[in-house]
Amino acid sequence: MELSDLTSDTDLETQQILLAASQHDTSQLRILLRTGSASVQDPETGYTPLHSAIAACKPSLSPEQDSGKVNGHELNGLADGTSLDERQGTEDDEIRNAAKTMKLLLENGAIWNDVDKNNETPGCLALRLGFEELYTIMVDAGVRAEILLNRLEEYEALADGSDEDEEAAVDSKKEEAGSENGSPSKSNVQAQDVASELKVNTEPNSEDYLRSNLQIQNDSILDESRNGVMMAWESGIMKHTADLLVPKAGLRVLNIGHGMGIIDSILQAKSPMAHHIIEAHPDILAHMRRDGWYEKANVTIHEGRWQDAVPKIIDQSLLFDAIYFDTFAEDYKALRDFFSDQLIGLLEDSGKWSFFNGLGADRQICYDVYAKVVEMDLFEAGFDTEWKTVPVPDLGEATWRDVKRRYWMLNSYRLPICSFTG
Repeated sequence: MELSDLTSDTDLETQQILLAASQHDTSQLRILLRTGSASVQDPETGYTPLHSAIAACKPSLSPEQDSGKVNGHELNGLADGTSLDERQGTEDDEIRNAAKTMKLLLENGAIWNDVDKNNETPGCLALRLGFEELYTIMVDAGVRAEILLNRLEEYEALADGSDEDEEAAVDSKKEEAGSENGSPSKSNVQAQDVASELKVNTEPNSEDYLRSNLQIQNDSILDESRNGVMMAWESGIMKHTADLLVPKAGLRVLNIGHGMGIIDSILQAKSPMAHHIIEAHPDILAHMRRDGWYEKANVTIHEGRWQDAVPKIIDQSLLFDAIYFDTFAEDYKALRDFFSDQLIGLLEDSGKWSFFNGLGADRQICYDVYAKVVEMDLFEAGFDTEWKTVPVPDLGEATWRDVKRRYWMLNSYRLPICSFTG
């Protein structure tokens, strides 16, 4: 068989799968997926079968038809002769059929966060078109994927040093997780986008960050690569967080990651009994000295990485009523390690804690996926989480003019307040 024949057969199979998905023909899809892939993509649009199943639900009526008017005249129903109730019933059926199709595709290896030529995942498309049920299906698929991959990474760490067969088995599981069960998580606590085209090797790591020279300005801190370490627009979020964590004076507070000092300044204004700060970057520590933080009577500054400082604090049997965690250039695993292994030795039984929730904040579906993932991990670690929604002001292009990459794209912030379960 000629190579051109193989290519032609592949192209035909791709189009058949995409067509069956768009028609919500699950019977035909089951047949096609015996030999074909649930993650094929249209060469022109970049649509996967998941995109196709969602896009097929999009109403095709013109604005005039949609309004129930023709040439400005009211109609008893719609221009095509159907009633509003009939059209609503048809759309509900389409959504149900699309949901069945999507679940079949996911069961057969469809990748939840593949992007099309418009840089939209299937979930992004469902959200834009207003299909809440279909969006929820994609969020749940992303949650399953990320949880599985997190567990596989834990297994890989435990199996480190094992023989080649065991390592190959782990790699094989990760490849399987690249389908319905997820794609590799390349997360960063400051800002994550788990879509496959991002986060390859673009995120700063902790060692490089701590060695870098920072640009500390009135409205931002940037590292040498112009990554946004902290920016003034976060002040509203910090104010809401501090008010919820520290509702009165006389409490013991711990902040991990001073940055621009936004939340520490707010906490100081609340007259805490004791105010501890962990900060690792030499440039920020020097800036803190110039700003007089070392001279404040109720402030204790712990220089160094939290991984080194926290065990020393625990050894002193110090407990806190409120804790905030906001580090830079660390992945989600670092945050999870903190609340799973260290926090129990720091937080008073009745205390509360929070963290800067920038997980996946440059794509709504990634943000929603990670909110669920972190809530489940928190519960497993013994914490209940209450979420508050904080509006984010319109951040124009001028905000990001000197920043390498815009790390926040959303209209609202989900503020977590965590406390011990029970």
